[in-house]
Amino acid sequence: MSKVRIKICGLTRNQDVQVAVAEGADALGFVLYAPSPRAVTAEQAALLIKDSPAFVTTVALFVNESAEEIVRALTVCSFDLLQFHGDETPQFCRQFNRPYMKAIRVRSAEDIHRAVQQYPDAKALLLDAYVENLPGGTGQAFDWRLIPELSIPWVLAGGLNANNVADAVNQVQPFAVDVSGGVEASKGIKDRQKIKDFISEVRNVER
Repeated sequence: MSKVRIKICGLTRNQDVQVAVAEGADALGFVLYAPSPRAVTAEQAALLIKDSPAFVTTVALFVNESAEEIVRALTVCSFDLLQFHGDETPQFCRQFNRPYMKAIRVRSAEDIHRAVQQYPDAKALLLDAYVENLPGGTGQAFDWRLIPELSIPWVLAGGLNANNVADAVNQVQPFAVDVSGGVEASKGIKDRQKIKDFISEVRNVER
């Protein structure tokens, strides 16, 4: 099996960033969405990633944010990748001249097929559970059997933790996995052992 990339999302503390990097996370996610319990400002994110090493991707997550605020955030913090979790159009997502990933809240296989057609220039699609009125971070999994064969990279999210991520990787073989609540002691506060166990489970499957 090829390498499965791992993103630790919803980071709010420097010690959690350091643990994620030390344990081998490929990407660090920062939620720039004020209603989220894991929200940070662009200024806070800039401080959190200032010591992150080369080859670790930094990701800014937005939900129906204004273009002006996204531009402002990008002047404050040099994120590598933008992640859009709302109702953003393809035209909106691509206007920032940054690589982007589009999150899809999955109810049916058709949702995924439609997104592949709508966002052909996305660097990846992130497949998450659909929960009404919640854009993400629900802690709930969806039916992985809905995922079709895809021609573009895709990221599995939603309800993952150290107890189920190995099964998930074996079953659907995603390009990457994304975890937030599944490695937390409480919302926005990560647990070192849970991060370590989660990453170990993915790496063990690869071996």
